[in-house]
Amino acid sequence: MLRIHFTPHDLRNLRLARRPDPLWEILCSLCRLQTEQGPLEFGDWRSSARRRIRHDPALGDALERLRTLVPSFGYIPDFLTPPVTGAGLLEGLDLLRATPRRRLTRELGLLAEARPLPGWTTALGGPRDAGLAPLTDAIAEYSDALLAPHWAQVRTVVGNEIGRGTRALLDGGAQALLEGLRPLAHWNSPVLEVDYPVERDLRLGGRGLLLVPSYFCWRRPTALADPELPPVLVYPASRTPLDLAHATPGGTARLLGQSRAAVLTEVALRGGRTTSEVAVAVGLALSSASHHLGILRDGGLVTSHRDGKYVLHSATSLGLLLLDANSPLPDAVPVRGLRPPH
Repeated sequence: MLRIHFTPHDLRNLRLARRPDPLWEILCSLCRLQTEQGPLEFGDWRSSARRRIRHDPALGDALERLRTLVPSFGYIPDFLTPPVTGAGLLEGLDLLRATPRRRLTRELGLLAEARPLPGWTTALGGPRDAGLAPLTDAIAEYSDALLAPHWAQVRTVVGNEIGRGTRALLDGGAQALLEGLRPLAHWNSPVLEVDYPVERDLRLGGRGLLLVPSYFCWRRPTALADPELPPVLVYPASRTPLDLAHATPGGTARLLGQSRAAVLTEVALRGGRTTSEVAVAVGLALSSASHHLGILRDGGLVTSHRDGKYVLHSATSLGLLLLDANSPLPDAVPVRGLRPPH
């Protein structure tokens, strides 16, 4: 568990990012690309990315360089995600190139404790043109090829999450915003208890906290490793069933139609749903939700059973296979600030 300790001044300085941060999305997507995590959320993107990489040697070289610094789990250097400014990728890369050499050496040393680094990493702390520029070129190439075609979807999902957070902040203040992070985190004033695989305490000390919703962050929030840096908590932006249906245009949505795919996705993600709950989650009229559930049930993709006065719907094994939601998931998840045991 990560315990983030607030003071009254920190609550007044609680902020929410206004848009997706390109470098955080790049970092999190690199972790998703190296594993099979989130088959329903990222499976279609991962398949298309891997096809592109196989046919683009330059992109493959750029990816190999980035994988050296961004393992799928364990310590990831903080300099790869400079302060979130709300600007675009080019401005973020300028900040990355301006990383002081002393900091680069320190963070690369931490990474080298967990895994051997190739010789080219020693040049990262050199002059601007010969140092970080090749790395930022690789980041830009990766972003152009694998993220830019999907950026509209990233912006939509993250924008919806920012809208929810903004409404919570306006309606109930900082406490409502923090309480809205459940189940990823629990507000136990004055501490935010975050789902995290290691025990860690972060004391804000009046610096405040920036919340950054992320499209490619998965299951657990992540934070910078260095507690002295401006505090940031990056967390998965919640998706509606329709978001997930749109994310797999070549599969379930094309076969079933967007609305019916969204209904199946909802009952697969959250088993034991009533017809009313499905209708609200997907944004359908009650009669339409009932109609789609009936067709899915007749097709063997959904099962329904009575529990008291409610009829609850869940996805069958066939429905899960169709969504690819039952693919095995690795236990390891990427964690900033965690170094594997020696």
